[in-house]
Amino acid sequence: MTELLTPTAHPVLPPLQIGRHTISSPVVLAPMAGITNRAFRRLCRQYGAQGAPADGGAAPSGATSLYVSEMITSRALVERTPVTMQLIEHDPDEAPRSIQLYSVDPVTAGRAVHILASENRCDHIDLNFGCPVPKVTRKGGGGALPWKSELFRSIVSTAVRAAAPYDIPVTVKMRKGIDDRHLTFLEAGRIAEGEGAAAVALHGRTVAQSYSGQADWSAIRDLKQAVTSIPVLGNGDIWSAEDAVRMVHETGCDGVVVGRGCLGRPWLFTDLAAAFAGSDLRVRPTLGEVCETLRRHAAYLTEFHGSEEKGCRDIRKHISWYLKGFRVGSHVRSSLATVVSLSSLDDLVATLDLDQDWPADADGPRGRAGSERRVVLPEGWLDSRELDGVGADAIAAAELSVSGG
Repeated sequence: MTELLTPTAHPVLPPLQIGRHTISSPVVLAPMAGITNRAFRRLCRQYGAQGAPADGGAAPSGATSLYVSEMITSRALVERTPVTMQLIEHDPDEAPRSIQLYSVDPVTAGRAVHILASENRCDHIDLNFGCPVPKVTRKGGGGALPWKSELFRSIVSTAVRAAAPYDIPVTVKMRKGIDDRHLTFLEAGRIAEGEGAAAVALHGRTVAQSYSGQADWSAIRDLKQAVTSIPVLGNGDIWSAEDAVRMVHETGCDGVVVGRGCLGRPWLFTDLAAAFAGSDLRVRPTLGEVCETLRRHAAYLTEFHGSEEKGCRDIRKHISWYLKGFRVGSHVRSSLATVVSLSSLDDLVATLDLDQDWPADADGPRGRAGSERRVVLPEGWLDSRELDGVGADAIAAAELSVSGG
């Protein structure tokens, strides 16, 4: 698909420093539920390494970019549920090992961080304060939580203190706020900085926007101007390496976080590493090369789940992303979306015209978008920035409301 890059004298940004970790390409894979498991991270790491300079210029830790796990619920980790313990596993060569935690309770957050740190299960922890899913926000969690500023402060400070003895950096990922009338990102960024977070990442949308509309990159610029002692990362509407470079130029951010843009396109990390190294090399695979990656992804998922049936069930949601823009008949598409075995996947792929070039309309937005909506919150949540009795009850229940990882 691509070649190793020759050294360049004009990198777009210096390496990203997250605590003790030097990330040679200032790119972070965003945590995505049901997506960024060990199998998908392996693919992204492989492609990211292809975009690294050929002079051995990777970071000392061996990381080209930072690849974060899907969101892990702190309570489920403390209770060591089997699904959660599987989700926090990493490949032997994965470094830094990065895990995102969701929590609404400082005590539970601290316990979860202690487990990860004391048992040597990760090298970096990211805290989720940006999830827009109603089952999370209705309990005051995710993107709704920074509205309660002292609760936010307490969770961040507790996590940082629990990780500090093990030299594990803690970062914060958040949104602009609940909606345009209840913005929290500037205050939350300053709090995170003051409590010892190693970096902050901002998705330039509110919770109300979910994934609709356009990301507000000007908010990322404003946060960068407000938070000066730690890296500020930008997230939202990065569909190409050119978008990432443009975000850096427009906002001054220290790196980018990429989510939906890499769905069905893990080689985007090759493009990103190349672009930040100053190269115009880009990957434009044929359908045959795309299907090779799809097949490898399915095999990795089979290994991850320990079951071919489960691996094939998991790959189904990726099919439309991989095939976006290619000429594939509706019958084959529907058959691929219900594939039950690796051999049946191979048989269906064999019926395609694999010599098709990368289609122009395969670039651009992918994944869910939807429309702006009213945010579901605990009753009276917006009445005060303080955590009152009703809010405290909602928070207590929130740790129980997010199942699995």
